[in-house]
Amino acid sequence: MLQYAARTVPARTRVAVIEDDAAVRRVLTRILEDAGYVVIAIADGENGLRAVAEHQPDLLILDLTLPHLDGLEICRRLRADTRTLTLPIIVLTAHQSTSDMVSALDAGADDFLTKPFQQVELLARLRSAYRTREVIRRMEQAHDIVVALANAVEAKDLGLKDHCRYLAYRSARLAAYVGLRGGELEGVAYGALLHDIGKIGIAEHVLHKPGPLTEDEFRVMREHPEIGERICDPLRMSRDFTPIIRHHHERWDGSGYPDGLKGERIPLGARIVALADAFDAIVRGRPYRAARSPDEAFDEIRKYSGRQFDPGLVPLFIEEADRLESGLAPSVELPPAALLGRDTAIVTSRDAAVIANAGPAA
Repeated sequence: MLQYAARTVPARTRVAVIEDDAAVRRVLTRILEDAGYVVIAIADGENGLRAVAEHQPDLLILDLTLPHLDGLEICRRLRADTRTLTLPIIVLTAHQSTSDMVSALDAGADDFLTKPFQQVELLARLRSAYRTREVIRRMEQAHDIVVALANAVEAKDLGLKDHCRYLAYRSARLAAYVGLRGGELEGVAYGALLHDIGKIGIAEHVLHKPGPLTEDEFRVMREHPEIGERICDPLRMSRDFTPIIRHHHERWDGSGYPDGLKGERIPLGARIVALADAFDAIVRGRPYRAARSPDEAFDEIRKYSGRQFDPGLVPLFIEEADRLESGLAPSVELPPAALLGRDTAIVTSRDAAVIANAGPAA
């Protein structure tokens, strides 16, 4: 079993053990070192917290009853720090009451073991916690890739500064308001963040033209949803948001592009992003059109309800926009990809006037 455990975690995997009982601390250290872990053993809470910050362990075994700073408070502090937000914490306790276990889980613990513990169970729980941490790390890496791609769009077209982030927040709020949850909600946030990624493949003179496009230039510009789909397709998680990238310029009446989809054949996420995108284009302006007020934007959206936009979504979009400007929180907790534009999401009439005086954005 020890050989198996050693093979299932990478070399130099660090485990911090915060345990005030010297005998238990020695036993844990021996078991973990025999299994191939690097052990950082600490006897009290305050020094344990400092050791976690200094050594950045991959896993933490934590006794609840500690001198100076108890295990529950350590959990709370670690979960409040972005650097240790996802650190797997296995609580070790002599108490077996349900209330103690609930308190530990509420404080941020991922798992718990009661003393005396079985060696086989301890190592199995560590392996399980490590696998979970690796899944979270891969998700974080995927998120970082998506953010990098969004940054690339804004670097290509400086007029889009914060546009994609703003759109992710607005779109995710509307998606939550209409009842999307979990992967569907996250897909809308990523789709909005990357909806214009295909503009990376559009020629500069077309992308930055200060006036209306010619027919040939517009044909080139219309290729960006398909280019964006191809760019993102290799990402393993892309199936949740590439339909949004491809179809965010479709129209309810079927006159959009690239596929001329009509009505509910257009993916719901794409219909949501299309509304938020149009609102942003109106209130922030474009090279060929001055910025207008949010109220004027709402009037424009109502005008094209049932033609360009989903008529069922239009009133919900306006309701959610009012909730946002009133300072109301989203219907549910939004995914990290949606929160990048949280601080730029509200555009009031005064903001629109400032944008207009500064000159329209690209």
